[in-house]
Amino acid sequence: MKKILILNGPNLNLLHIRDKEIYGYSSLENIEKECLETAAKIDLEIQFRQTNSEGGMVEEIQEVIDKVDGIIINAAGYTHTSVAIRDALDIFKGAKIELHISNVYKREEFRQHSLLSAVVDGVICGLGTHGYPVALLAIEKILKG
Repeated sequence: MKKILILNGPNLNLLHIRDKEIYGYSSLENIEKECLETAAKIDLEIQFRQTNSEGGMVEEIQEVIDKVDGIIINAAGYTHTSVAIRDALDIFKGAKIELHISNVYKREEFRQHSLLSAVVDGVICGLGTHGYPVALLAIEKILKG
């Protein structure tokens, strides 16, 4: 069974109280449940994590370098600022998908540039929280070749 880390960045633990127009009404806990259901259907094992710390995100990636087959990352605000997270993702040689709940291209200009996109296999944005199961389906296809 292939193993996937789903790593969530800052403020996503407060998703259920953030701007509903942008982020919808789901909580991170509900997203995790949906991901577990999707993963079971496509024979993936997932680890679902969240941290508000840039260093914590780097450590989570480093911790799984030889333990998982793929990473789905919603780095939130660190997407646009973190060379350290980018470098950690670059070191990881498995499948990688960058994920955003909102369509970053319809938002502020600074959100339209990602430091991570150049080191991942694909980017999913603008599908709301439904992007998470879509990312699982996509990474499963990437891993199958």
